[in-house]
Amino acid sequence: MNVGFIGLGNMGGAMARNLIQAGHAVIVWNRTPSRVEALKSIGAKVAASPGEAAKAGTVITMLADDRAVESVVYGEEGILESLPDGGVHVSMSTISVALSAQLAKAHQNAGQHYVAAPVFGRPEAAAAAKLFVIAAGSPEAVKLIQPLFEAVGQRTFNAGEDPTRANVVKVAGNFLIASAIEGFGEAFALARKSGVEPEKFLEILTGTLFVAPFQKVYGQIIAGEAYEPAGFAAALGLKDMRLVLAAADASGVPMPMASLVHDRFQAALGRGHREKDWSVIARLAAEDSGL
Repeated sequence: MNVGFIGLGNMGGAMARNLIQAGHAVIVWNRTPSRVEALKSIGAKVAASPGEAAKAGTVITMLADDRAVESVVYGEEGILESLPDGGVHVSMSTISVALSAQLAKAHQNAGQHYVAAPVFGRPEAAAAAKLFVIAAGSPEAVKLIQPLFEAVGQRTFNAGEDPTRANVVKVAGNFLIASAIEGFGEAFALARKSGVEPEKFLEILTGTLFVAPFQKVYGQIIAGEAYEPAGFAAALGLKDMRLVLAAADASGVPMPMASLVHDRFQAALGRGHREKDWSVIARLAAEDSGL
């Protein structure tokens, strides 16, 4: 099918490539033009604006934050102005619940469809088309774009007809991952300070109690202190903790652990770790213990 793709960062570039390789006709736009060249060489068309990409009838946004999404949706030559009647905007970015609600209303008023479909998975999962897609929106729109999800992910979960539910699942899931990273960091600091080799500690943990793929991935990063290059930057981790706290505040849900993890990311950025992998918060636990 014809699809526009906006946002060609570590995740988006790999996702767009998989769409092309699956046989979809993809027209791409990125704020940094140099990122389109590799995709152009394998068949992507290049849009002159977000609006031109949206004229494909279905357009995916995979951008860093609310501000970036707003910049391509609203205004002249934006998605809202250019998406045809009945067209679908698929937001696969990790954005606020509040913005997702705004986008759903704006597209409905314009006679368009909006589907929230954030993903779980790091860049290596995106490259391998092994993402998990959390989709929410009208059943007809979700069914229409299911082939796109199948091209980028290994499984799609339907979170219902209200798009914001997908965003709640995403920010809540990222909160749980970040909390696990903080817990691993503290546990590794205790093990190291007590003379246990981090590699042996990792082998035991991931061979017994903590066998999920993300626990193994982040355990390896923490054990080897391999925080660069970042699969997901600490600055984005802080953004996501702000998103989950905003969602919790709007729903009247106290989340003291989220506040703690938020502060750990704030401290990590204050120590110059902005562009390191978000698991770098584990280094703070080591530093706090004198390691």
